[in-house]
Amino acid sequence: MSVDPKSADASPAADPDLRASGLRLAYDNRLVVDGLDLAVPPGRITAIVGANACGKSTLLRALARLLAPREGAVHLDGRALQSIPSRELAQRLGILPQSPVAPEGLTVIDLVNRGRSPHQTWWRQWSKADEQAVHQALAATAMTDLADRPVDELSGGQRQRAWIAMAVAQGTPVLLLDEPTTYLDLAHQIDVLDLITDLNRRENRTVVMVLHDLNQACRYADHVVAMKSGRIAAEGPPAEVITAETVADVFDLNCKITMDPVSGTPLVIPMGRHHGADTGQPART
Repeated sequence: MSVDPKSADASPAADPDLRASGLRLAYDNRLVVDGLDLAVPPGRITAIVGANACGKSTLLRALARLLAPREGAVHLDGRALQSIPSRELAQRLGILPQSPVAPEGLTVIDLVNRGRSPHQTWWRQWSKADEQAVHQALAATAMTDLADRPVDELSGGQRQRAWIAMAVAQGTPVLLLDEPTTYLDLAHQIDVLDLITDLNRRENRTVVMVLHDLNQACRYADHVVAMKSGRIAAEGPPAEVITAETVADVFDLNCKITMDPVSGTPLVIPMGRHHGADTGQPART
């Protein structure tokens, strides 16, 4: 089920312009990102990849205004994030952090209702538009039948879909996701990534997500940003970014790149010490 584009403030605006320039990000005295420039392709899915501690999640936090830059700025539609009122920003940009936790006993529908908070004021309380946005978000994420279930009683994949439903109900044109497949089994990972792709294709939402799995990034992203030591090592379409040379540089990993027989995107085959071409050991049968 797709969201009616005429629904009041429930559909994302087209072509948001989200970009970072000269970004320096740090925690206390530890510099994590240094001199980074990034223009997020509007209406597309961008995957940020890289080794642990390379600055992926830190960059996403800055794009969401959860971390203030030491230098440089993040702009949305030409305006610095720091200058945008919080309520207005929450109407334009949504974030799903790593492993979010709902209050004990909170039901799915109560959680999704919270996505409408940025659209309410003291003179505009709960409306039919809010009700419609919530029910459309539940339907889009296949959570309608679980609406009355407590979030903490759901499986990992169901919980993740509930949080995504809240972000969908928020109605933002930009959706930032920090490792949305973490702790999920493979079937639920694919389920969540398929859902994110549906939201992008049906509703033109701009999606930026941090992923660990390179093959999933190649399959689901239109644009890949590979980070190394707080900088962008390469970015562009998956076929241009995910090469043996880039994987060796960014992940310090030897690999072979072949074509995914299902998606036609790059498929990374790691070469460990026991499975490389020069191990001198016979293959197991």
